[in-house]
Parts: sequence; C-alpha cells; structure tokens
Amino acid sequence: MSTATTGRFTADGLPVLIGSVPLTSHREALDWILEATPEIPLWPQLPSNPLERMMPQFSEGLPCITEENPTRPEGRIVYDIGRPGFEEEMLAFYEEYLAATEDPELPPDSRFRSSRERAAGLYLLAETLPGRTGLVAVKGQVTGPFTMLTGIKDRQGRAGYFDDTIRDMVIKGIAMKAAWQARFLARAGGCPVLLFIDEPALAGLGSSAFISVSADEIRAMINEVADAIHQAGGLAGIHVCANTDWGLLLSSQIDILSFDAYGFFDRLAPLRDELNAYLDRGAIIAWGGIPTSRAEDIEKEDTGSLAGLWRQQAGALTGPERDEAALLRQTLITPSCGTGSLSPELAHRVLSLTRSVSMALRNELLGP
Repeated sequence: MSTATTGRFTADGLPVLIGSVPLTSHREALDWILEATPEIPLWPQLPSNPLERMMPQFSEGLPCITEENPTRPEGRIVYDIGRPGFEEEMLAFYEEYLAATEDPELPPDSRFRSSRERAAGLYLLAETLPGRTGLVAVKGQVTGPFTMLTGIKDRQGRAGYFDDTIRDMVIKGIAMKAAWQARFLARAGGCPVLLFIDEPALAGLGSSAFISVSADEIRAMINEVADAIHQAGGLAGIHVCANTDWGLLLSSQIDILSFDAYGFFDRLAPLRDELNAYLDRGAIIAWGGIPTSRAEDIEKEDTGSLAGLWRQQAGALTGPERDEAALLRQTLITPSCGTGSLSPELAHRVLSLTRSVSMALRNELLGP
C-alpha cells in the first residue's frame, strides 16, 4: 500500500512530530502537540514515566519478556524461555495471534492492546479527537521489532534477536499491537492513520554487534509489521535516528520514511535513484529538518534558516521529473527526533519551529 494506491492522504508539507515529550502531564503535552500540529496530531509519550520508555511501553502481553521492577531505577526487562510454564504461554500467544489475524476486532482483554497504564497519551488523544475540525490524519507509533529485540537480553546478555523463538514472537506481537493501534485511532479520528515504527537501533547496522544481521532479515521484519498496519487500513512509517542502511528501508513496504535531515541528509542524498523510485510509487519523506540533538543548534536556528536549509537540500533531489513543489507535496516536516531528552523550553521551541517552518514552505511553494 502507498499513498498512490490509497488516495486518502497527501503530505503537502504539513508538520508532524516524533512522540516523546519532556513533560510529566499528558494533558499539557497534548496541548503542545495540538498547538504545533493540529492537522496531524499524535499521542504523547512521556519517558519521565518508566512504563512509557521504549522497551516497557510495548512489552506487555509478550510472554517471552519478563519485567523486573519496571517502575524502579534498578528495574529491567529480560527474556527467559526456560522459566516454568513458558511453553503453555507461548501456545496461548500463538492461538491469540491466529485469532487476531482472522478477526481484527480484539476483545477488551487482548494481549495486543496497549493499556491505559502504559499509553495514557494514546487514550487521551483518542478521547480528544471526536468532533475536532481540520484533521487531515492522526499519527501513532510503536517500538520497532529490531529495537525491541536488540534491547531485550537474557540473563547471560544475549540479545533476543539471536533467539529464533523470541524473534518470531516479538515481531508478531509488535505487528498486532501496531494493527490494533491503527484501528483504535481510526475509529476515534475518522481520518487516515499514520502508524510509525520507531527503530533507533537500526542506526547500529553494520557495527560489530550486528555483523551477522542481514538486510533481508531486517526488511522481512519491517514488512511484517507494515503489512499488519496496511491490513488495519493505516499507512506505515518508520523513524530511524542517525544513519542506517537507507536503501534497505526505501526498498521495503513502508509508506513514510522519517529521517534526521538536519544531521544526516548527506547520507541519504546519494541514493537519488532509490529515492526517486520510492517517491514514484507515491510514498512520503518525513523530513527531520528541525534539530533536536544539540541545544546550540536549536537555539541558533530560526524559521528562515531552516526553511532555507530545506530548499537547499531539496535541490539535490529535484529535477525535470519533480520540482520543489512536487517534492513538498510528498513531504512531512518533522523534528529530527523526539524531544523527550530536552528541557521543556527547548522542546517547546522545537515544536514551534516545526510548525513555522512547515507553514513557511507551504506558503512559498504551495500557496495560501
């Protein structure tokens, strides 16, 4: 599926955010989000809450994962397939997975739902959406399977990715959680859903830690999650911090590629043929042109400088087949990453810049 085949969503240079916000109030965080991105709001993730960090937030319901004091500083999550009862738990997991693929209307107690305890911002957004005007789409997000699988380890320190049993269960569990969330948000908003797979660990591809990881394996797991999102009627995005194998992602079944254009545009730009093929099928670039990594960058940049940087970078991708306006129509303007590790003051500036840069480019290239 892509925007070319659905015909339901056009990016048009609109602003979108990456989920994490450095606040302790979901209501305040959502107010910030609705101010900055009223056309395509997302639900806030607050990493100040230990249950909303990347590993714990989407680990519930996966029997291969054991949580030990997840709300405490010494807490951790591990996988343990040798514990008593695991075989029975695994059988129950696959029975529920098969049932979910046949009947997507999950029961209230399904393991594939995200609970209010772990995703309070998701439920708050869903309660806020009905009756809102001006909605173009709504954005959700899940921790990606590769990030989850490389983040969870057994008690000997072996990553779950390298255990076939764990790998299959995590991929299928994340896929079903993404599908449930896409349907949940679609019912609440009555508009297209952009469901992003957050994969910061993909920045480690090619390192010694992942020397045995193949591109085909990564593409297959991303496609499995993307396919579940498509089956639920959503568009599948992927967000990677820093640099990765962009060709791998461009050749996958994702509809939206989110990347740090401020810091790593020069790593993606040489793949012009692959990018053109990706855009030709109607897919979208989520252009992370608003800096989030360094305070000095956030403070020194303004709307004019960042809009100018977009046009400078866009020049490397435009030509007779696609001018700036056409490229912007297949672009979302985003921060380079989430703002959860920033001060509230800097985070609010990032959100404000995301909106103002988007509006400046839309006015310049697409008209009022």
